[in-house]
Amino acid sequence: MSEPTATGAAVPVLSCSELVRYLGAGENRTHVLRGVSFEAAAGRTHAVVGPSGCGKSSLLYLLGLLDRPDAGEVFVGNKPLARAGDAERTAARNAFLGFVFQFHFLLPEFTAAENVMLPMRKRGLLGEAAMRERATELLDAVGLAGKADRLATHLSGGEQQRVAIARALANEPPVLLADEPTGNLDARNSETVFALLSRLSRERGIAVVMVTHNDALARRCDHVFKMSDGLFVP
Repeated sequence: MSEPTATGAAVPVLSCSELVRYLGAGENRTHVLRGVSFEAAAGRTHAVVGPSGCGKSSLLYLLGLLDRPDAGEVFVGNKPLARAGDAERTAARNAFLGFVFQFHFLLPEFTAAENVMLPMRKRGLLGEAAMRERATELLDAVGLAGKADRLATHLSGGEQQRVAIARALANEPPVLLADEPTGNLDARNSETVFALLSRLSRERGIAVVMVTHNDALARRCDHVFKMSDGLFVP
């Protein structure tokens, strides 16, 4: 089992305890996570690094309530959710977690603002004008002021990823989970996206948890967790 790893936060906004995960069946059954514990603190950036197949993306999916562990627990705030019902997990995901992936997954027929408004529509707490105002404010925060009405296909790759970050922040989540957020970008845009995530973490008190192969960027995070064969290692 891995030793519990912690950032020192008194009350972590996201954590897990002794997560175990298997994938596959029969001869192909693989022990992906072997008892991983983790804490993410508000206003801090956390990088999870390691070779392909070490379990880091599997950990992120469990933390994001996109998958269920075979053993162990996931806490969003203080609430255990590993074995909660689907409706409760979906509600927690929509309210507390934002997601940024390697590919932006924007809807090409929608404008930047319309893409950012999608999570707000799903949650259903704001009217049309309020959603539009918030989308515009978020696009401004990620450096895309004046491009709210541009179709996603009329934006550069780096701009599309920044729209994806704005979309991830639409419901004001305390946690942002990022799976290789710079993996599909050139060096200049990678730096822009990383700097943006770091700034948003500090200014808005968001816990950013980033899986990455980019060791140079990872070393600039507040906390770095190295994984090997389903375990955190020194």
